Amino acid sequence: MWGDKKPAKPAGNVPEPQKPVAPEPIQFTSASAPPPVEARKHMSPIESSFPAPGSDRAPARLGQSLHFKGEISGNEDLQVDGNVEGLIHLEDRKLVVGANAKVTADVIAREVVVYGNVKGNLQARDRIEIKKDGSVVGDLTTARIMIEDGAYFKGSIEIEKAGEEGESKSFAKAAKSSVVPSPSSAS
Repeated sequence: MWGDKKPAKPAGNVPEPQKPVAPEPIQFTSASAPPPVEARKHMSPIESSFPAPGSDRAPARLGQSLHFKGEISGNEDLQVDGNVEGLIHLEDRKLVVGANAKVTADVIAREVVVYGNVKGNLQARDRIEIKKDGSVVGDLTTARIMIEDGAYFKGSIEIEKAGEEGESKSFAKAAKSSVVPSPSSAS
């Protein structure tokens, strides 16, 4: 029958396959520092996925189910998909307000891109973009502005020339200003 026969052994001396030897684990002294170049040569692609120093990183992300109340400040790009109330201060970085995000905050950043809803004043040293389904209620201060067809905007726009002396003063003033209260919905 079919199950009674054992497979035939190959003729000759065939060496048995060897198991791969894993390199010894590498210890790091700092959780935020990437491993040294010598260590990265012996690491798997997943382990070596640390960004190189000075390279662009993926933006930090505030997820859709998260609600944050207070001040966010930092030195990395940020994508907000949840709810934020307060102040977002990313002076040299980019803020992306996702399509499902609701932001009730004043914002200071290098660049701001709005796909969702923002109630508050936006100050961007480089540019502000309001995408077609985006909504902004508040005053905008920037060097460049783009508002797509279908976007909603209510407020004023102040265009500042790059390198203008009053620029740093206006950024500081925005940090001290209060959050724009949400208008009552009278549909």
